[in-house]
Amino acid sequence: MTIMTDEESRLDAQKEEELKPKNVVFTIPNFVSLLRLISIPVISYLIYREQMWAALVVLAFSGLTDGLDGFLARRLHQVSKFGQLLDPIADRLLILCTVLAFGLAGLLPWWLLGAIALRDFIMAIEVVIIAQYDYGPLPVNFVGKVGTALLMIAIPCLIVADISKGDFFTALHLLAVAGVIWGVVCYWVAGGVYLKQGYDILRLERTKKAA
Repeated sequence: MTIMTDEESRLDAQKEEELKPKNVVFTIPNFVSLLRLISIPVISYLIYREQMWAALVVLAFSGLTDGLDGFLARRLHQVSKFGQLLDPIADRLLILCTVLAFGLAGLLPWWLLGAIALRDFIMAIEVVIIAQYDYGPLPVNFVGKVGTALLMIAIPCLIVADISKGDFFTALHLLAVAGVIWGVVCYWVAGGVYLKQGYDILRLERTKKAA
């Protein structure tokens, strides 16, 4: 059995305090996240114009910032509540805007965009409702992570598939479209889990009021 000394306890408490989200906005990690947000309309425009090489380069930059902001937040002890909110918003906007651009370019069916937009709209309403009871955004579940990962992988694959023609690029396009469809399915399954969690929160709050 390991006995923790007072010094170790103080160090753990200090580390926990440093990693605790703070109510700050102007931090280096948040600036990096903002760069990712700015890159989203650029990527979408390049996809719409079918300038796929340029879109791939900007998307690679966006992907780099996605991991960099979290690393910097922990390294510089600048974890913030604003950053925790900004990061998933940037991911969802990237997915929504790129799918919109693919739809405008005729590379994806419009119903996929509608399915993603409707799910995010419902989730936004739920966040607003539970916020009235001082609850923040619900933690991401495993299915939601899988859905986001599939969509994030499918987007660059769709870009690469449209760079040239041939059997390989055609097969890559079909696999990417399948990835988008399965990503949307996981997106909605995760949405169902979030709705159940939101319903449980509302029921709990009504029980508290009735008591």
